[in-house]
Amino acid sequence: MAISLSNIKKSSGIIKKGKRLGRGNSSGKGNYSGKGLKGQKARAGVSREKLKRLGMKQSLLKLPKNRGFRSLQAKKQVVNISQINKYFKDNETVSLQTLFEKKLVNKKDIAVKILGKDIIIPKGLKFENVSFSESVKKQIENK
Repeated sequence: MAISLSNIKKSSGIIKKGKRLGRGNSSGKGNYSGKGLKGQKARAGVSREKLKRLGMKQSLLKLPKNRGFRSLQAKKQVVNISQINKYFKDNETVSLQTLFEKKLVNKKDIAVKILGKDIIIPKGLKFENVSFSESVKKQIENK
């Protein structure tokens, strides 16, 4: 006899009997049939969809409100004018490449902004593709 889908038997232990609810105390699920005492879910004809939505509303109310937005543009890398005084001499050029070589910035492709207050800039420094804070701009314009 050939084996086909119509004559294959399921192996033993694969079929599990369903819960027999409401069949007395000795069934293991007696009295309340595993539904607990009272409440909406203990009643007949309970609508679970409404309960899910109510729970969702509560979880949404508990979430923190994130105000504003996060910019998609990368923030500029910051270099202090005191570091430039330390690593650069007179008549040198300060650019993304030179700052990267001297390990003052981590990445070549992200813009750089120079910050600082009340520190004297070495004479003859040339700046290329670098932005400045207002105080540094004033110092450069005065020289």
